[in-house]
Amino acid sequence: MNEKPMERIIQESVPGKQVTIAHVIASPMADIYERLGIDEQGALGILTLTPCETAIIAADIATKAAEVEIGFLDRFTGSVIISGDVQSVQTALEAVTETLQSLLGFDTVAVTKT
Repeated sequence: MNEKPMERIIQESVPGKQVTIAHVIASPMADIYERLGIDEQGALGILTLTPCETAIIAADIATKAAEVEIGFLDRFTGSVIISGDVQSVQTALEAVTETLQSLLGFDTVAVTKT
């Protein structure tokens, strides 16, 4: 039997340390809150981060920096949604991006708003 040896390839993903989205939705439609399953509070802040576990750190920074609530946190995808009044959400997202950049050396994006 002239069987060819099986080749094995190990692939590994090593994401960079980055904030890919930091966005404030100033006045979301009520339907968005309903579909997310969170209470309506005026504004939503959306973050996506790598590595994914950074979502935990970002949520901690956000809730300590401003009067916001965590609407959603997924440590497996790196997604965080916070809610609160517009200024609080804006302040929280700015604190997250600034802290991750200065303390942990993350590449960040500007906080955007619609």
